[in-house]
Amino acid sequence: MIKLSFHLVILSLLISSCGSGSNSGSKSGKVGFSTRETSQGIELAENGDPVFFYQRIPKSGDGEHYFNNYIHPLYNLNGDTISEEFPEDHFHHRGIFWAWHQLFMGDLNLGDQWMMDGISQEVTDVSTELSEDVAVFSISVSWHSSVMDNDEPFLDEQTIITVHPRKENLRIIDFDIALTSLVPGLKLGGSDDEKGYGGFSARLKMPDDLVFTSETGEVKPQKLQLQAGPWMDFSGSLGSTHDLPGETHEPNGVTIICHPNTPNYPGTWILRQNNSMQNIVFPGQKAVHVPIEKLTVLKYRMIIHSGNAKSLDLDRLFDI
Repeated sequence: MIKLSFHLVILSLLISSCGSGSNSGSKSGKVGFSTRETSQGIELAENGDPVFFYQRIPKSGDGEHYFNNYIHPLYNLNGDTISEEFPEDHFHHRGIFWAWHQLFMGDLNLGDQWMMDGISQEVTDVSTELSEDVAVFSISVSWHSSVMDNDEPFLDEQTIITVHPRKENLRIIDFDIALTSLVPGLKLGGSDDEKGYGGFSARLKMPDDLVFTSETGEVKPQKLQLQAGPWMDFSGSLGSTHDLPGETHEPNGVTIICHPNTPNYPGTWILRQNNSMQNIVFPGQKAVHVPIEKLTVLKYRMIIHSGNAKSLDLDRLFDI
């Protein structure tokens, strides 16, 4: 098994920082990371090339359900959009997101955060720290339920998204999602069926040539969860339009890695070949307790890369 090690980002040691809408320069003349704030959220770029957009304000695809606190668009290294938002087959899928069907306070059903039924998320703060070496989004989110008295929040989310500079054929993005209950007896779980999906998910554009690769080799998606190790690569002609008959495109992909400190490491996978999301499952069908006095921390890494899984130097990439 390839050893994973993720270093914490110490903000006070950053070379320089700036707020939204600014560039971070350097003596070498490189522009580095920059952000642009809009009425909807914050766009991140590196040397002028788009990286992703963080959706801060609730947004709807059907006029009834409103979603925020997710990433879309996510771009590949060519600047193509490789994520999808509110597709016709699953209107609730939204780029890179983390969500759950089951939310209970004791026996009280608080709602469904996967579908955003009875649940709302208030992004109370987003701060960005930028340098030539790293871009950090620190995000504070209060979760609310329509069945709670006085609209008091029931869960506090503190998420840190750390983006490393592009190096050759790849870009690394780390996600640290810390959940703390604000009420006694809070439980969180995936879909209450044999699939049990829920947690960190990626709705990617899915070309016909999409290939799934784990540490043991190529994987075939199944209806239910499968065990395939701590990482999964999704490679193919992501972001390609195939405008011309017979047109070929260089492969590119996304690798998702589960950190060893995540509670159910190495996790199981829900994989789909067509019209759905890809999910590293936590916790599954059986809901788990989210304590007040202790953080529940989910840690994942994404690698955006050109080429396919075989083109990656895994020993070098996963030991950073």
